[in-house]
Amino acid sequence: MGSVEERASLLEDGLVEKNKSNGLYTGDGSVDYKGNPVLKENTGNWRACPFILGNECCERLAYYGIATNLVTYLTNKLHQGNVSAARNVTTWQGTCYITPLIGAVLADAYWGRYWTIATFSTIYLIGMGTLTLSASVPALKPAVCEGSLCPPATPAQYGVFFLGLYLIALGTGGIKPCVSSFGADQFDDTDPKERVKKGSFFNWFYFSINIGALVSSSLIVYIQDNAGWGLGFGIPALFMGIAIASFFSGTPLYRFQRPGGSPITRMGQVLVASFRKRNVEVPSDSSLLYETQDSAIEGSRKLEHSDELKCLDKAAVISESETKTGELTDPWRLCTVTQVEELKILLRMFPIWATGIVFSAVYAQMSTMFVEQGMLMDTKIGSFAIPPASLSTFDVISVICWVPIYDRVIVPIARKFTGKERGFSELQRMGIGLVISVLSMTAAALVEIRRLQLAKELGLVDEDAAVPLSIFWQIPQYMLIGAAEVFTFIGQLEFFYEQSPDAMRSLCSALSLLTTSLGNYLSSFILTMVTYFTTVGGKPGWIPDKLNKGHLDYFFWLLAGLSIVNMFIYIVCAEKYKQKKAA
Repeated sequence: MGSVEERASLLEDGLVEKNKSNGLYTGDGSVDYKGNPVLKENTGNWRACPFILGNECCERLAYYGIATNLVTYLTNKLHQGNVSAARNVTTWQGTCYITPLIGAVLADAYWGRYWTIATFSTIYLIGMGTLTLSASVPALKPAVCEGSLCPPATPAQYGVFFLGLYLIALGTGGIKPCVSSFGADQFDDTDPKERVKKGSFFNWFYFSINIGALVSSSLIVYIQDNAGWGLGFGIPALFMGIAIASFFSGTPLYRFQRPGGSPITRMGQVLVASFRKRNVEVPSDSSLLYETQDSAIEGSRKLEHSDELKCLDKAAVISESETKTGELTDPWRLCTVTQVEELKILLRMFPIWATGIVFSAVYAQMSTMFVEQGMLMDTKIGSFAIPPASLSTFDVISVICWVPIYDRVIVPIARKFTGKERGFSELQRMGIGLVISVLSMTAAALVEIRRLQLAKELGLVDEDAAVPLSIFWQIPQYMLIGAAEVFTFIGQLEFFYEQSPDAMRSLCSALSLLTTSLGNYLSSFILTMVTYFTTVGGKPGWIPDKLNKGHLDYFFWLLAGLSIVNMFIYIVCAEKYKQKKAA
């Protein structure tokens, strides 16, 4: 008959299976914080999202509270030169978009998204505290300048400051690739109603990012410039503490996906196994390929076999020797169909991923060429001069306006025409953003054409002087960039979450973030090439030190042209892309 405990266990398992079949439990394999199957009505969904969105808003406020005005602190307080300060800022920002690869691997392989966020958030907070101390304690900052004499920072002062800065960079590595995926995990993929809500979550996730950015670029920057850097860094540190508290507060409500082991190891196993069996013939019947009854990858559902990249299918072919010995346990010789399909999915996503780099290069112009253009325009309203960099606020405002418009107006209308539950597919949404990015570069070029015309008419070609054209003419190009973000960047978030294998979602999110870093590098490369080729023979070039003498409009047209080419490549790749299919 069995013990009382065994009968109770069997009864409990029977009830769980019954509840699963009735749809009371999630069907995507998620568990609660104790590792038990979770009831839908008690966990996840929108009830869990405020804690995650609050965490993201406060964390982004903290990040932009440092990043937005960092170059000013380096030049005015640490007494660095312009070039050195700019190099330090770009190196740090580039690091912030590379470290997510570390956090993503840890999350997918070992810790899970929850504990990765919790651990790296703590590192982030320690970094914020260190940075605040370096700007507050007199012994940790250089003496103030006396006239033209500015004492340089000591190695110890530099050490404490950059220790805090790079602890923040490391902290972002565990947060950036995991928070959006963890938020999306709160919606059951197998429930059509929750799947629709998941698309809405990505919109409001991006909305929360920009709320944090708006507060930082206005209020925090003002405090840093007028009330002191100790307070200016301390407030973002406080908000980072609030972010952690918000995140932990929602723990009982969260749904968790189990880590599935190292995705890099699994991909390596497929490559090694397929190479070892390079002379083996793949059977025409895919059902003969090796697959276990349940997915061999923890926290991942099985994937359906696809006919693409058949050379990788060799890794799942059971050889004659394996059939005779029955030895099917060495993953470096034999992989499951699901494991092979993981690598196929990643390779299929690569062309779509690559087209995002050009878009990120366009996006990078907001902090570079748009600012330089604005510096030679009329920045005054009465006696008040508008900092050219502050016009990026209109990008944030555009995003904040477009997110609710897209979610509440465009999606319901589009749903009637497309029949898709989210209005547009992720690929369609990203494509619309690429079109808008072309318009933003066109708007920037048209403003520059008019600005150069005025410079010529007023005889300012040889002078580094502003022309009487209001800087507010730049607003359309910033607003268009914001609209493009809502379509392309949020579309990317959705695409890399939905199409990635269950056990590789953090890694795929990290790869999508990597396009931002590569876009900045591409922008720098294009600028270098343009300068090299347009200054041949002693010509001033398109982008000389005196912009009135150059042709910045040509540079914007070049980016518009590259964006058009990129858009057509994207369309071809999107049409050929095959959606992921669960077995």
